[in-house]
Amino acid sequence: MNRRRIIALIGTTIVSLIVATAIPTVNSAPVVAQANTTLLVSAAASLKDVMEEIKPLYQQSKPGTTINYNFGSSGALQQQIEQGAPADIFISAAKRQVDALEAKGLLLPGTRTIIAKNRLVLVVPKNITGVTSFFNLKDAKIKKIAIGEPRSVPAGQYGEQVLQKLKILPDVKSKLVYANNVRQVLASVESGNADAGLVYATDAKISDKVKVVVASDEKYHSAIIYPIAVVKSSKNTVAAKDFVQFLSSDQAKAVLKKYGFILP
Repeated sequence: MNRRRIIALIGTTIVSLIVATAIPTVNSAPVVAQANTTLLVSAAASLKDVMEEIKPLYQQSKPGTTINYNFGSSGALQQQIEQGAPADIFISAAKRQVDALEAKGLLLPGTRTIIAKNRLVLVVPKNITGVTSFFNLKDAKIKKIAIGEPRSVPAGQYGEQVLQKLKILPDVKSKLVYANNVRQVLASVESGNADAGLVYATDAKISDKVKVVVASDEKYHSAIIYPIAVVKSSKNTVAAKDFVQFLSSDQAKAVLKKYGFILP
């Protein structure tokens, strides 16, 4: 009888040890879950189509990483980051916004680079004729000219610079209709709500409802570049750096070129 009790006691002890050993294994499960990473990329609105096509290409090679986008005007995205909104990566359509974040210490040092360049073009609805240059914007038949808000939309900033250099800004100032981002400018021209608009060449390329009148001479505006950097507050800096590096790969460059972007 005593022998049976001893055996039972030993059995109970062994079971207890097995349960105790299993507990750390259960608690370690979250470490495995961390292998799945989600990156939030705040990017200029003019990058929407090209970035959506690049996304699955990256995720094929890195299935553990999910890419989410936040598209908008570069100025608005800059303000969001300054105010503490979540973002792992910032891609601007101008250097000014990235310079501002860098000056405030909000970007991860050593991660800034340029992924693409662009051109500014004057577009009109396809049914409009007789517009062959920027100077035609002064004509009476051109009543509304869509342009990005220069303080927050780089395309608007570049557009205003062109109009100033050509010395026609005072003549067309009353016709300007301001938009929150360059895609809104394109939509205004496509719908006929504006008789003309200033957008990037890549925006015009994706639309079959507008035609390009002329591309601006690059000497009339600041260089149109797309700087990218990892946001310092990112909790996924390793994955963010990897995605930034991927955007300079041959795969990504091929997509950028397909959409009309100029490679740096």
